[in-house]
Amino acid sequence: MLQNQRQQLLARASLLASLTIGYNLVEGLVSMVLGSSDETLALFGFGVDSFIEVISAVGVWHMIRRIRHNQGESRDAFEQRALRITGGAFYALTLGLVLTAVISLVQQHQPETTLWGMVVSVVSMSFMWLLIHYKTTVGTALNSPAILADAACSKACLYLSVVLLASSAGFELTGIGSLDAIGALGIAWLTWKEGREAFAKARGMACSCSCSCSGG
Repeated sequence: MLQNQRQQLLARASLLASLTIGYNLVEGLVSMVLGSSDETLALFGFGVDSFIEVISAVGVWHMIRRIRHNQGESRDAFEQRALRITGGAFYALTLGLVLTAVISLVQQHQPETTLWGMVVSVVSMSFMWLLIHYKTTVGTALNSPAILADAACSKACLYLSVVLLASSAGFELTGIGSLDAIGALGIAWLTWKEGREAFAKARGMACSCSCSCSGG
């Protein structure tokens, strides 16, 4: 591959990482505000997850920047630190969601509405699908395991969105308030797996990408 073509592809990969950061910031803010106002635990937890994904996405952006300067794909101290912070934040979110969901189930709490959870999840699924497609295309063209791993790990955002959509639509259709808390527990399970993946990658282990992602 010509050096000029390689730099163009890396510039595209950097743009995709920047879009991931920007989208997760907006999604996190919107989800937390709407989740708080509608008393929807699943949507609020989804929003917190999006903010945590920003830390991971910054690490990916930094990695691509290093690759553009021909410094290799092995993680440096900054990326390892970002992964450890990400992992710790995911574990903290998992604990918070589990405790809050249990309290919600005991108190038989019902959200005011989960309509916005449905909207946010559909938008997130559409955007993440596009990111996965273009990251995979760029990673394949560059023959970059790191970028391809980032694309594969973005699938976790789809899983989170599916859980949010299922719990939100379930409540709107049935009025069963516990579905929101159950959805929050589903998100907690996925964030725990994301935390585990982040710490594994920080230790230099390969990402299984069963759950880790670059966006929420």
